[in-house]
Amino acid sequence: MDTKLTLKLDNSIIELAKSYAKDNNISLSKLIESYLQAVTIKKKKKIDISPLVESLTGVIETKGNLREEYTDFLSEKYA
Repeated sequence: MDTKLTLKLDNSIIELAKSYAKDNNISLSKLIESYLQAVTIKKKKKIDISPLVESLTGVIETKGNLREEYTDFLSEKYA
């Protein structure tokens, strides 16, 4: 069921939004509805991990701080 909604926005934002909607062949109402739907979707609380993947957790031992080593590598490569 569609319901009318009145919004008070800066005129320049409205004009930019109308232009964007026109360029993308979508109504301004649908654009706003899509945005509101995207920002209000509930995130999944927990990702189900299969028993196989769970059993592999921690199998590979690492020495040192991999993130720091990779950062150093990138610094040397692109410096």
